[in-house]
Amino acid sequence: MTRSLLAGACASMAILLGMCGANAQTSAPADQPATGQGTTDQGAPPDAASADEDSQAPIPFEGGQLTITQPEQDGEKVLAYDGKELASNYDVFFDKVVKIGDVNVALVDVGDGGNQCGPAKVIVWKPKDGEIQATTVEQDECGAPPAAVSDAAIYFVPYLLPGETRPALQWSPTTGLTTSGNLTYTPEPGTDWKDIDPSKYDNIIDAFHNEAVYKAAEALLGKDMPDMATSLLVGGGTEKTASGAFYASGCVPHDCGGNDGFMAVDPLKHKLYFARRGDNPETDAWPPVKDWPADIKKALDEAQGSGN
Repeated sequence: MTRSLLAGACASMAILLGMCGANAQTSAPADQPATGQGTTDQGAPPDAASADEDSQAPIPFEGGQLTITQPEQDGEKVLAYDGKELASNYDVFFDKVVKIGDVNVALVDVGDGGNQCGPAKVIVWKPKDGEIQATTVEQDECGAPPAAVSDAAIYFVPYLLPGETRPALQWSPTTGLTTSGNLTYTPEPGTDWKDIDPSKYDNIIDAFHNEAVYKAAEALLGKDMPDMATSLLVGGGTEKTASGAFYASGCVPHDCGGNDGFMAVDPLKHKLYFARRGDNPETDAWPPVKDWPADIKKALDEAQGSGN
C-alpha cells in the first residue's frame, strides 16, 4: 500500500471551514485527512526545500535561524533555533513557513521514519516580544495527520480506520492546540455488494468504503474492527481465488511478522473472512477458520507462510 492510505486527502475543505471557530463537538463523515489546500506558504528558501536529508540548509526565521543537524553519525537529527534545541528524532525535515493572523509559523516534520508511518508536526513561532516557542502535534504512535492551513488556524484532520471516531484538532498562536470536533468513519451510503470493484483498491481496506461490506464487517468484528484494519495497513493490491472471492494480507506498521492480518471478500455470496495473528500463538479468525471455504483457507495458509 502506498503512503497515501495514511496521508491521503478525503475530508473536504468544506469540513475544515465549517469547523473554523467551532467549540462544540461535531460528527462528520471522513476517512482520510485533508491536504494542505489553502496554505499560505511564505516561501521556504529554495535550498532548504531541495536539500537532501543529510545536508539541510539553515532556515532564516524571525531574526534567527532554524537548523537541522545530525550531531552523531547514524544518530538522531536535531531541530534547533539559534542553538536552542526544539525537537529531535531520526527523520527531521523542514516543511514551510506560513502566516497565521500576523504571526509567522514554521512547520517541521519530525518522526521515527519507517514503513507507513507519517511524522509528527512541530509548530514553531515567536510571540511578539517573546521567546521562540514550539509545540508538537502527535495524535498517535504513527505521527500526526497532515496540516491544513487557513488564515486563522492550522487544522489536523485524522485519517480514520473503519470503526473509529477521532478528534480533529486545530492550532493558533492565541488559543494553542484545541479540539475542533469529532470525526467518524462512514462508508459510502447506498453502496452494495454489486458495486465492489477490487481493481480500484490500493489496499483491501478500501473495501470498507462499501456500505454493505462495512455493515457485514461490523457484525463480524464488532469493537475489533479498527484493530483488524490496522493489521492490514502495510499491504498492497488484492488477489482472486478461482471462485471469485478476492483477498489480501498485510501487517501493522513497524510490526510486520509480529501482527499480521488477512481479509477476504466474496461479493457473490456476500461473505467476509478475517484473520489476525499477533501475540497469541493461535490465529484469531472471524468466522472460525473451520467454517471457511477451502480456497480462501488455502489463501490464508499461503499468506501466513509468507510471513508478510
